[in-house]
Amino acid sequence: MKFKILLASVLVIAGCQTTKETAQVDTNSKNTVVEQPTNTPVVPVASVIKPPQAEVVKLTPQQQQDVWDRIAMQITTKIPNNKRVQYYRNWYLKNPRNLEIIAQRAQPFLYYITEQVEKRGMPLELALLPIVESSFDPHAYSSMAAAGLWQIIPDTGRRFGLKQNSWYDGRRDVVKSTTAALNLLEYLNKKFDGNWQQALAAYNTGEGRVFSAIRKNKAAGKPTDYWALDLPNETSSYVPKLYAVADIIMHPKKYGFHIPPISNKPVVAIVKPGVQMDLTIAAKFAGISLTELKDLNPAYRRGVTAPNGLNQLLLPINTVKRFKRELAQNRNASIVTHHHRVKAGESLGLIAKRYHSSVKTIQRVNKLKTTNIRIGQLLTIPTSPISLVNRQHRAALNIEAQHYVVQSGDSLWSIARKHKTSITKLKQLNRLSKSIVLKKGQRLKVSASVKKTTASRKTISYKVRRGDSLSVIAQRYDVSIAEIKKWNNLGNSQYIKQGQQLKLIISRKVKA
Repeated sequence: MKFKILLASVLVIAGCQTTKETAQVDTNSKNTVVEQPTNTPVVPVASVIKPPQAEVVKLTPQQQQDVWDRIAMQITTKIPNNKRVQYYRNWYLKNPRNLEIIAQRAQPFLYYITEQVEKRGMPLELALLPIVESSFDPHAYSSMAAAGLWQIIPDTGRRFGLKQNSWYDGRRDVVKSTTAALNLLEYLNKKFDGNWQQALAAYNTGEGRVFSAIRKNKAAGKPTDYWALDLPNETSSYVPKLYAVADIIMHPKKYGFHIPPISNKPVVAIVKPGVQMDLTIAAKFAGISLTELKDLNPAYRRGVTAPNGLNQLLLPINTVKRFKRELAQNRNASIVTHHHRVKAGESLGLIAKRYHSSVKTIQRVNKLKTTNIRIGQLLTIPTSPISLVNRQHRAALNIEAQHYVVQSGDSLWSIARKHKTSITKLKQLNRLSKSIVLKKGQRLKVSASVKKTTASRKTISYKVRRGDSLSVIAQRYDVSIAEIKKWNNLGNSQYIKQGQQLKLIISRKVKA
């Protein structure tokens, strides 16, 4: 009996080692169950330590891969969701091809423009303004004589430092016109006490008209914000178009819209060769097509850079080293050139004399090991810049004489009298209505162009490529937009589509 009591005591003590609190147990009770200790050791529960999570680093706008995202992240303007904005937003969403083409045209320029807007601390939606102005077409030209990405009229261009002559039009120079456009926008923003919507309206229609609309609303006790002003239809839709594009760029997922990305890094660079250059030679030095070079440098009107120091070029950044190397090795060949087809009886000496060049220069440019040439051979001849300047300047003066830019106080009667023509003829040449009101800066044709003879022209069928516009095609084949429309029965508002066949009547000298 004593042994059983002793054993129970030992068990109770052993149980106390594994529990914090134990009730007294009557071991003599029939209902009592005594649990036997096991040999399993008691392992303390270790606290779970979570590994530190990697901190999510947010990229700045400048670190984004896509320049569209860079812009979208910095647009702080509150976009109103009114009927006008809704209308143009729906239009862009229903016509996605429009913004796709624009994105392709904008690729060389959008990064540069975005950087310039950022540097000035201006609203980032202004980087999208060329979409509304010109659809990012560097060759764009309006019926009001506005030109370039920013659609600047001649008088405004001169006011803001853009030179315009028979060789060069600064309004088409992407770099210089961007500076001028942003200067103009800053000026207008100050004039309208920091109201960007009114400043944008003034950029489109002129500050005088906007101030007049504001005064009119004040006198009538009406609001003077942009949305309440009585402005021309084009100006009333101007800001809504910009805001509609900005809204889509900011919320592409919301609208289920995809716009082709544009790399958020520089793709073009400014090069200053320091000499007047034939664009054909410049394109060869850079290793790109002449069409691509002209699209980047649409300011040069004569196929060469200007002779008065206006000769900088915009080149793809990956071609700059090659261009500089070729320029250094072929310095004498960098000047203006002429393409000559060898005729019977001609020699290099005779050809060199004709073009004020030298035999060695012609050999170097054409990589000729000897002075032997053959009939029909096409030679690139560096010519005297002075002789070419005089020849092309005379041709340019004849072209300019066919047009007149409307000045303050002009009327159809005074213009007709000045150019020895009639009002009826002016209306016919410019397709003017009876109730036309002339505007300062408007460009009028005052004499008919000299038509090229049919014998020197040929008809081709052109298939529209991705990114083409009527102005791009017209520039490429040295014809006018009006001619293309006439040949293909195109209306003023009719778009051309990729793959569409166009009839073109071009000079036999132009390669199809």
